[in-house]
Amino acid sequence: MALIKFRPMSATMTDKGHIMWRGAALAGMACLAAGACASGNRAPIDYAGALAPASQTAIAPRPPAAPAPLDLTAIPFEPAMAPVIIGDQPHSECVPYVRNVSGIAIWGDAVTWWAQAASRYVRSSRPAPGSVLVLRGYNDLTRGHVSFVRDVVSSRLLRIDHANWLKGGEISVNVPVIDVSPNNDWSQVRVWHIPGGYWGGRAYEADGFIHPYRLDGASSVNVSG
Repeated sequence: MALIKFRPMSATMTDKGHIMWRGAALAGMACLAAGACASGNRAPIDYAGALAPASQTAIAPRPPAAPAPLDLTAIPFEPAMAPVIIGDQPHSECVPYVRNVSGIAIWGDAVTWWAQAASRYVRSSRPAPGSVLVLRGYNDLTRGHVSFVRDVVSSRLLRIDHANWLKGGEISVNVPVIDVSPNNDWSQVRVWHIPGGYWGGRAYEADGFIHPYRLDGASSVNVSG
């Protein structure tokens, strides 16, 4: 059997061979470094955009919505929902009437209701059916008025039931109340004058709305039974 002897490649490489081998090795390393020599490889991903500072990619805040338009010329109700003064109801002050129909168990003068509700009931600047609208400065700064929100018609208009608005102990229902505040935040309102059939000329300051949800988790009980 003939013996085949292998000689180390470096022992017989010519200078030209050394140059060719080095060139091939360098080319291969360059391909690996680039990562794109083989046709199936994908090009490197540029993460520069994804890692851009937050100040360059943050979405601009949405500008505040414009207040809803205010219209004091149109009749604020349909004929079937016209406000009326109920003649067959016992006369009442605003506080006991609203306490009975809302179930919000607060006693004392209407001017104290907003402060009393602070630790007992949910309060907000937005109306909801079943909430109580609290006005301050009714006639003078030492008096207030409360009314029951029957329905919210729009962002500017609601309907209330209340007592003694005309100082005769009368019960009035379906009474329109319009928000006349510049920012549409229900901080100023005008009340429909039923006998005259127009908006009352005075704008009343509003504390806000008391909602029939107890902060201590208890349920409000309608004390009228």
